[in-house]
Amino acid sequence: MKILFEVRTPLNVTIRITEEYWRYIVEIKHKIMANKEHLVKEILAEPDEVRRSLIDKSVFLYYKKFDRLYCVVAKHLNDEGFIITAYPTDKIKEGEIVWTK
Repeated sequence: MKILFEVRTPLNVTIRITEEYWRYIVEIKHKIMANKEHLVKEILAEPDEVRRSLIDKSVFLYYKKFDRLYCVVAKHLNDEGFIITAYPTDKIKEGEIVWTK
């Protein structure tokens, strides 16, 4: 599987996504994210806020506001991880705030 991109986050975790999984996100899960790879990279590199999931402590939600608020959900495995999904949202979910700008 070919890596589409990797981004180092302020939490010092390298998050990656494969071309195949990105296609799955933009063709099946969240079509609105098509051609928004640049936003996802920026959200991970320079988020406004990062929260830890209430359900899974190894899942982190990265938020950043552009034309609207976006969320990138990533699973952390020590100092690396992968994107689970990415989508526009109306509000920030509950969870422990682990980083803010």
